[in-house]
Amino acid sequence: MALEQTHVRRAAHLARLDVSDDQASDFVDDLSQILAMVDQLQSVDTEGVDPLYHPLDATQRLRADEVTEADQRERFQRCAPAVEDGLYLVPRVVE
Repeated sequence: MALEQTHVRRAAHLARLDVSDDQASDFVDDLSQILAMVDQLQSVDTEGVDPLYHPLDATQRLRADEVTEADQRERFQRCAPAVEDGLYLVPRVVE
C-alpha cells in the first residue's frame, strides 16, 4: 500500500497535530522509508530463533541492597509542626 498525503493528514488529525501541507509531504517520504524498512525486516526468516529480552545477551549488574546512611527520622521530624508515631501530620484536604 502506497502512503499518501491524505493518510498523513488523517494520522495527524487523530493525533491532534497541526501539520502543514509541506510538512505532510515530507512526512510521506519519511514514513514511506520507515515502512519499506519494516517490510524488509518482515522478510527475514526468523524460524528457530529464540527471542531476546535484551539486544545484548548479558546480565545486568546491580549493586548490593545495603543501608548506606543512618536513620535520621528523629532529627528531620524535630522541625515538623505535627508528628505522631513517626509520621508527619498534615491538614485534611479531601473529605
